[in-house]
Formats: sequence, structure tokens, C-alpha cells
Amino acid sequence: MKEREFVKENIRKSEIEEFLNKEFDRAGYSHCEIQKTPLAIRILVFAQRPGMIIGRGGKIIEGMTKTLKEKFGLDNPQLDVQEISNPNLDPVIVGKQIANSIERGINYKRVCMMTIERIIRSGATGVAIRTGGKLGGDKSRFEKFSSGYLKFSGNTAKTLVATAYARAQVKLGTIGIQVRIMTQLPKELRILAEIDKTIKHEIEKKKAEQVEKEVEEIALKEGEKIVEGVVEAVENVVEAVEAGVSKQIQEMKEKQDKKVDEELEEKVSIPEEVVETPVEEKVEEVKVEETEKPAEVIPEETKVEEVKTEEVKE
Repeated sequence: MKEREFVKENIRKSEIEEFLNKEFDRAGYSHCEIQKTPLAIRILVFAQRPGMIIGRGGKIIEGMTKTLKEKFGLDNPQLDVQEISNPNLDPVIVGKQIANSIERGINYKRVCMMTIERIIRSGATGVAIRTGGKLGGDKSRFEKFSSGYLKFSGNTAKTLVATAYARAQVKLGTIGIQVRIMTQLPKELRILAEIDKTIKHEIEKKKAEQVEKEVEEIALKEGEKIVEGVVEAVENVVEAVEAGVSKQIQEMKEKQDKKVDEELEEKVSIPEEVVETPVEEKVEEVKVEETEKPAEVIPEETKVEEVKTEEVKE
């Protein structure tokens, strides 16, 4: 008996799910959770646009509670609506978007690739989209599009992978769509990812420190070169200034010497008549006079007499 009760409850849940999906298709309906309490049955609806489910003044949600009570025999049902924060990570909404775009005539390959890129950008670790049916031909075939890390079996596939199905009605027939999204990595891979991040961070730090050291060394070298260049330039300027100053001093001295000489010449001015001829000129005149006088000729007899007189005197 208990098994039959469980089967009946599951069948009723699936019927409620289908009913809410049809009624709130435009509101971006995702799924619902049914919780039994001693006072009432709480139905939590997850949708992309909760305002369309609630309606003005809550009229739509009140009417839906009445229909659920009458149609499915629920005792005191209570509807609560919750908005989906990131609809790109919900496989039900993604499958509906793909089906709608295929029904409008957009190429299924383009649609699948664009949705995969959007899902990966939203923060998913892995995505797999599978389409089956008459995809652009008379023969039916399957095509699979995937990206990232995704588990297809085991406990991680049951707990971390969300799966949803959708249908697209085309002229050639029905196209089935399966969407599998993995939102987070398992614990082991998370630990490995954290270790990789820490290692990469440390490597980046070391690289940044090395680059800073190299930049500082280059800056010091360039600074020394600049200082040397400035010192040389200052020395050259000082030398040029000293050379110019020495030249000016020499010119000033020469000018002063000239002035002094001129003043002395003006003070000691001797007339030309008083000026004696120099000694050298006199000596030359005497020599010239001596050369001009003829030599006296002494006769030989006088020479002999002089010699005799000298002997007698001795």
C-alpha cells in the first residue's frame, strides 16, 4: 500500500509540474518544490520573472491556488514565488530558449554554440547540449556540443549536474534537446584548483618582485649616468666661466699697464735737443775716425838711434 501511495504522490507532483510549466511558460518557469507541513502544502515556484506569476494585487497567484486545490485535491495549498538569480545556469530555462530559437528558424549549431559561450561566461564549470531529430534533413540524427569539465556518471553527476529536456516543433517533426550544466567542481578538484591558484599567485608575486628589482637597478644606473652627465656639464661650465674670467682679468691688466705707460710718458717728456746720442753710436764714431786717420811712417834711422839710446841708458 505504501508503494502505491508513493507512486500516486510522484504522479501528482509530475502533473503539477506540467500544469505550472504550461501556465507560467511566459514568466520563465523553471521548476517547483512541494513541501508538506502540518497546516498546509507549500509549493515553491522558481521563475525568471516572478511579477508575471503574482500579477496585480496578487490576483493571478490567488486564482492559481484555487485551481490547484480544485484540480489536484490539495489541502490548503500556498504558492510562493522565488526569482532565479542567474537564469543562464538553469538548464530548464536554457532548454526553452534553445527550443524557441530553433522554432523561429535559427540554425541549431549557432544557437547551441552561443548558449554554451553564455553559460560558461556566467560561471559554469561544464556544459553539454545534445540535440536529436531531423536537423536540416530528412534523416534524423544526433549532435552534441560541450565545453568545460562535466561528469556523466557517479555520485557527482547526480548531485552537481543539473539536467533538463525541451522540445522544438519544426515542419519536419520534433527536435529533442537535452541540457546538462555543472555549476561547481567536486571537492577534490576544488582543492586542486585552490592549490593551483596559490602556486600561480606565488609565481606572479616572485615575477613581480624580480621585475621591480630590475626596474630599480635600471633606474639607479640611469640615475648615476644622469648625475655624471650633470657633473660633467657643470664642470665644463665652470671651466668656461673661469677661462672667460681669466681672459677678462688679463685684458684689464693690459689696459691698466697701457694707461700707466701712457701717463709715465706724458710726465717724463724730454726735448729732442737735450737727448744725447747713445754710447754705442759714440764708440762707432770714434772707430770710424781712427780708421779714417792715415798711419804715420817712421824712418829706419830714427828707429836705430832710439835703440842705441836705450842701450846706453842701460
